[in-house]
Amino acid sequence: MLNPRLEDLPGHTWDQLRALLDPLPAGRDDPLSLTIGAPNHPMPQFVLDILQQAQEGYAKYPPIVGTAAWQAAATGWLKRRYRLSELDPAQHLLPLAGTREGLFNAAFVATPAEKNGAQPLVLMPNPFYQTYAAAAVSARAKAVYVSATAENGFMPDFTSLPEEQLAQTAIIYLCTPVNPQGTTASRDYLVRLIRCCRAHDIVLIADECYGEIYADEPPLGVLEVCANMAPEQGQRGPYDNVLSFHSLSKRSNLPGLRSGLVAGDPVLIKAYKELRSYGGSTLPIPVFDAAAAAWADDAHVEENRAMYREKFDIADACLEGRFGYFRPEGGFFLWLDVGNGEDAAKTLWTEAGVRVLPGKYLARDDEHGFNPGAAYIRVALVQSAAVTREALSLIAKTL
Repeated sequence: MLNPRLEDLPGHTWDQLRALLDPLPAGRDDPLSLTIGAPNHPMPQFVLDILQQAQEGYAKYPPIVGTAAWQAAATGWLKRRYRLSELDPAQHLLPLAGTREGLFNAAFVATPAEKNGAQPLVLMPNPFYQTYAAAAVSARAKAVYVSATAENGFMPDFTSLPEEQLAQTAIIYLCTPVNPQGTTASRDYLVRLIRCCRAHDIVLIADECYGEIYADEPPLGVLEVCANMAPEQGQRGPYDNVLSFHSLSKRSNLPGLRSGLVAGDPVLIKAYKELRSYGGSTLPIPVFDAAAAAWADDAHVEENRAMYREKFDIADACLEGRFGYFRPEGGFFLWLDVGNGEDAAKTLWTEAGVRVLPGKYLARDDEHGFNPGAAYIRVALVQSAAVTREALSLIAKTL
């Protein structure tokens, strides 16, 4: 009765965490949780006002491509943030019900039945976002996990894989800024990867949902790099083979709005639009109105960054010189080398009442039995500055 491919889905991170910690007593009556990357900063008031004022829009079927105001605001943000000159919303842009839905369904757009006579491969970083692996399995591809370790700057080296493996690859998932490590892709890294994808007819799916949360310099975007590359023979346009995903969840503290976008290759966007016209969740018109206002405003995003910078400063003070700590270039996670992530998570829970995520649960063992997340814990800096300071102090003291 059930689809047998469901058995191949990766183990769910949070089920593993509950199995590890729930049987154990917490070390305090009011535990501190730094596990889930759910933003807790205040939502922009103007978004709430628009949702209330635009309620009559719920009585209308919304357009699959978004409203004119949303298209203008989203295009304006992409051009402004990534210094793009060529971006036509009719060709290069599509709204999404958040990036999770978008990243998952992209696999159905870009995975053929066979690639060079074999089962298609979908490459992804290891550790990875579970949705990437679920998408590969659901699209009847084989997930291939490419280790991201301290030795390679936590940026997986996709381009050095064997030629026969790249020839079989349909999709490469890339997250930058990286969840969980907090590093960002350099221009050279992205140029090499984009050229590799075009040479082997691979679709690069860039998950850039943390691109507006950074400590110092704004991270490069994949479309920005594409726009500045010299055209190659046979190239259709600047964004060939590339899709970039963004959302308001982290940027604007609006995870419940479920408003995101995908931009890039017009051939892929056209096919994606066709797929969504059958089974995609179309955003209500009031949500489009609120999202348009959020994409058009940068002031609240800078306020958001300032709150994260304060917590990065707290992390510097509490953890500098310990557990391999480094200040993340982007995102809001810390990736701490504690020797054994599961043991550290149990110790922190039972002795300090601090809940963190073992890095092992975000990764898979490679062919040699090595799990690149096993030595680490992931710490989410999503609570208030006061809670963050208390929790990080407890981590430093307890471990």
